[in-house]
Amino acid sequence: MVCAVVGAIAFSGKAIIVKLAYRHGVDAITLIMYRMLFALPLFVIMAWWAGRGKPALSLRDWLAVIALGFCGYYLSSYLDFAGLSYISAGLERLILYLNPTLVLALGWLLYRKVASGRQLLGLAISYAGVMLVFGMELYTHGAGQQVGWGATLVFLSAVSYAIYLVYSAQYVKRLGALRLVGLATSFACLFCIAQFLLTRPLQAAQVDSAVIWLSVLNATLCTAVPVLLVMLAVERLGAATVAQTGMIGPLSTILMGVWLLGEPLTPVMVGGTALVLTGIYVFTHQAKRQ
Repeated sequence: MVCAVVGAIAFSGKAIIVKLAYRHGVDAITLIMYRMLFALPLFVIMAWWAGRGKPALSLRDWLAVIALGFCGYYLSSYLDFAGLSYISAGLERLILYLNPTLVLALGWLLYRKVASGRQLLGLAISYAGVMLVFGMELYTHGAGQQVGWGATLVFLSAVSYAIYLVYSAQYVKRLGALRLVGLATSFACLFCIAQFLLTRPLQAAQVDSAVIWLSVLNATLCTAVPVLLVMLAVERLGAATVAQTGMIGPLSTILMGVWLLGEPLTPVMVGGTALVLTGIYVFTHQAKRQ
């Protein structure tokens, strides 16, 4: 339980670090490059450790791992980082927390699964919470296009990661969760580094030292460490219990946003968060029963 809770809080700190780094004039492509550059050795070691004594991957497995790394970690991370430059950390975390609804929605589309009334109720409650907070940001900032674009980017990030979760299930069984995560994220790191080299001059890598240290913190405490903690928790508690402890993620992001970023804690934010958490609980509880 300690691993699950600490992992959820550490994951949620990513948005806070990104928002702090943006204050130093860095853009999303440069920032995500540094995060993945520092995380790459950790994920390579993770993949090597999990693959010891295991059969070698086939060409089909390698192609699948590369595709999953592109969709689940490179694309989703880039869209998330880009969206965070327009919206608050609290709204970003609430949008990402809709991920279970997107996973089941893909299941409905791909496998013709029928949604229950309880699932539709949970979906409606959770999305109403996000729209409430989204409306508050539109009203507060008065920049409808920017807030709308940022929310869209983060939502597409959640969709990209949901696609990864749906298609990775068969490979988790064959390769093991830790090995798959290590390999997929290693390729995602290479994609992020290549994106920077192809779209930015090398001089763009000269950033404030604070950005470097924040990226190191992001790569370790908010990326590699929580991956390991969550995997340890899943082994001991099961995925369902760990998913429920993940509810602490949006709450910790909002509180850290208030503390470290000076984001306002309004009744609308509290109410919207409560709706999202309630909706996801109703939604996932029905999914587990099925």
